[in-house]
Amino acid sequence: MTTTTTRRSTGCRGSPRRPMSSGDALSPDAVINLEFGDPTMYEAFWREAGERAAAVIPGWWGMSYFSNAGGLCWYLEPELEREVRRVHRLVGNAMADGYHLVVGTGTTQLFQAAMYALAPTSTDRPVGVVSPAPYYSTDLLLSGYYRWAGDANAFHGDHGGENIELVVSPNNPDGAIREAVLSSDSGKGKAIHDLVYYWPQYTPITSPAAHDIMLFTMSKLSGHGGTRLGWALVKDSDVAKKMVYFVYGSTIGVSKDSQLRAAKILGVVSDAYEPGPGDGTQLRLFDFARRRTGERWRALHAAVAATGTFSLPDEITGYCNFTKQTVAAYPAFAWLRCYKDGVEDCAEFLRGHGIVARGGEQFGGDARCVRVNMMDRDAVFNVLIQRLSSIT
Repeated sequence: MTTTTTRRSTGCRGSPRRPMSSGDALSPDAVINLEFGDPTMYEAFWREAGERAAAVIPGWWGMSYFSNAGGLCWYLEPELEREVRRVHRLVGNAMADGYHLVVGTGTTQLFQAAMYALAPTSTDRPVGVVSPAPYYSTDLLLSGYYRWAGDANAFHGDHGGENIELVVSPNNPDGAIREAVLSSDSGKGKAIHDLVYYWPQYTPITSPAAHDIMLFTMSKLSGHGGTRLGWALVKDSDVAKKMVYFVYGSTIGVSKDSQLRAAKILGVVSDAYEPGPGDGTQLRLFDFARRRTGERWRALHAAVAATGTFSLPDEITGYCNFTKQTVAAYPAFAWLRCYKDGVEDCAEFLRGHGIVARGGEQFGGDARCVRVNMMDRDAVFNVLIQRLSSIT
């Protein structure tokens, strides 16, 4: 793999502002909010897909809490499990065979479930959870078992070196490819691999990941953030059972309606890449998303180069086993640094130009950096490029 890391936090500062909808008009002086990772860029694809991606739910369906009472993840719908494993085999980004599948209400819940499963219960102090800066902070870890401890590079360890490291790759906010920083040779270091952006529209797929715990989500794969569904591939059955117990204790499973819709969406994604009656004529999600993200990153690089005020991380390229070619990485967020004299807070500076972005200090980084969502609708992204280009 090749990219940078940080990501998911359980810590949003305040409530999200209401984003524009497809019916909203964007006035010339409108403030554009690119602070959050709303993946509405994908809406155009699914509108074109139309009824092929529609899920019809009869009123009598899915009324029980249970899907498979004897299964490890007893609320997991068989159709969703089948499609999740299928899409991973298709893309080759993770080893799904031989792993237990645990479903959660997005990866935020699964991250909490994984920490619950890994944290020791025989201690009077919570174990430290760390991630290398810049990271997507986790300051809402409300548990007596674990606590957010900040930058992994500065972590000296509690409990005789015991820790949980969150490895986000590609990273949020900067798109970097990461490996674990802290050694687990002693058996005391434990890692959760957040791979929600390890899909071919964002980064080269260099090999199938095979870590102990791997997190994925519909919002980053297909853009369906509102479906609120993620999954974990878990190697150890005892860890998987504890994660299921956490999901049971917090939400008594996961919506079957969401699982059915996710299974339908994933089926449409995979069908388009496999031989069949419509071979060669169906819309292909990863192709669409790579074209769109590539166009956006080229436009952003051009705008940044023209102003001389900002910089972006170096572009990452690599051979992608899915596309069978050498490709560039197109992260879902831009990690933008401001070099303008007198500007110490880039987020505040951009706010003066009608652009809302999340400041770098919220990721344990420099306030002269901001994270900008690259996945909003075309109208919003076009305004971003126009405004950045006008800054000198």
